Amino acid sequence: QVQLVESGGGLVQAGDSLRLSCAASGRTFSGSAMGWFRQAPGKEREFVAAISWSGINTLYADSVKGRFTISRDNARKTVYLQINSLKPEDTAVYYCAARGTYATSGSYYSYDYDYWGQGTQVTVSS
Repeated sequence: QVQLVESGGGLVQAGDSLRLSCAASGRTFSGSAMGWFRQAPGKEREFVAAISWSGINTLYADSVKGRFTISRDNARKTVYLQINSLKPEDTAVYYCAARGTYATSGSYYSYDYDYWGQGTQVTVSS
């Protein structure tokens, strides 16, 4: 079993930056790919970014490329999402997700992730 706890969300203004963190506990963290998804009010959950177990390979949604950066620290069992130049349309609950053991590559698809955090709210005012 894996527990994921997100933090770092908040109310910010357009143009600001945030760094979201996702702390993992439970089974081995370094062997699994991780991802971030988000869900805006009235919309379906959507993929944001993913990172391989090694941290070398990353994936991004087209809508966030150039502004979002995913990274991980396996020693700290933590995944980060650096968000720059925030826009009102980035307002959403951001979820961290972990793939199963030995699933070392990131994925765009939520059904590929076995474990989910409770989410952290990001609200961007214009």
